[in-house]
Amino acid sequence: MPALRGFFTAIFLLGKASLSSDNAVAALHQWGAEQIQQDPADLPELQMVSGDASFRRYYRLFPAAQAPLIAVHAPPDKEDNESFVKVQKLLFDNGLRVPALLGWEREQGFLLQEDFGGQLLLPLLESTEIAEPFYLQAMASLQAMQAIKVSAGELPAYDRARLMQEMALLPDWFIEQLLGYSLSETERKMLGEVFELLCDSALAQPQVVVHRDFHSRNIMVLEDKALGLIDFQDAVLGPYTYDLVSLLRDCYVSWSPAQVQAWALAYRAMLVDGGVPVAEPEAFLRQFDLMGLQRHIKVLGIFARLFLRDGKDGYLNDLPLVITYTLEVARAYPELAEFVAWFEEKLLPLAQQQSWYRVVSL
Repeated sequence: MPALRGFFTAIFLLGKASLSSDNAVAALHQWGAEQIQQDPADLPELQMVSGDASFRRYYRLFPAAQAPLIAVHAPPDKEDNESFVKVQKLLFDNGLRVPALLGWEREQGFLLQEDFGGQLLLPLLESTEIAEPFYLQAMASLQAMQAIKVSAGELPAYDRARLMQEMALLPDWFIEQLLGYSLSETERKMLGEVFELLCDSALAQPQVVVHRDFHSRNIMVLEDKALGLIDFQDAVLGPYTYDLVSLLRDCYVSWSPAQVQAWALAYRAMLVDGGVPVAEPEAFLRQFDLMGLQRHIKVLGIFARLFLRDGKDGYLNDLPLVITYTLEVARAYPELAEFVAWFEEKLLPLAQQQSWYRVVSL
């Protein structure tokens, strides 16, 4: 059985939008009705679908005699809607199942898109037997996405500066602000060396289209049982193991290390069958592991920041699994022994004192 972590059971439940608290909702309703050439007075009020870790808010629009649509308010001063529209077109035009974009109002940050329904992949992952067909299907989508040819500059590069900037969230937000631990210069130097090692591994990999949040909360099961992808606006050109480890070492559901390795090697076999140059199995698993460590170091910082800066405490419940992933992977590599010993001696006791902490077994 998998371990489900911190699933927001209401993330796609319907609830009436509060017009009094958000005047933009009324404007979004008006605009959405205009896009489908219907009178807003004839349409029900928008219904809240979800918010996420960003400032985007999603609402369901109910046209007369048509299937529901999703209306999005993504404030342009806080969200990069240009990137969303650009990446949506790239993926859609290359046959990926992403929501069709039906309208975009640049100045107010309004978007109208296809409604994929409400079935996230996460709550369906009740056992390995149930999960495996979904994961094989998700990996087929991933393979198709990685096969997309992009021109230079079409997507941002997941370069060293970006990778290092992400990992800097660990000391800045998780270590110093959430745990209250002050790093010495020696400790900062040690972390910097670990970060450089992870960057070197990532940048040595084949660079492909990377979704960047390819996991069970961003994969939807559609009515025809196909898998739909959402939350793709941060796509970059980056390492070919990034999305794979995001899927298989998901921050919200966990599987045994043996099962994760088996699925990772199954994806490698898919790449080989597709004629993609790929590292030998042992080297591929090292790339996969170190890429996951980079991601989970980043996520520790992001989840801490979501709580401390944005007041979103739900992600604290997911920190124990991410800590477990971090230590599990790092313990397997002798060159990370100093990092592991330091984390276990200095940080783990502080984490264990937190109300959100629990022991997670894989």
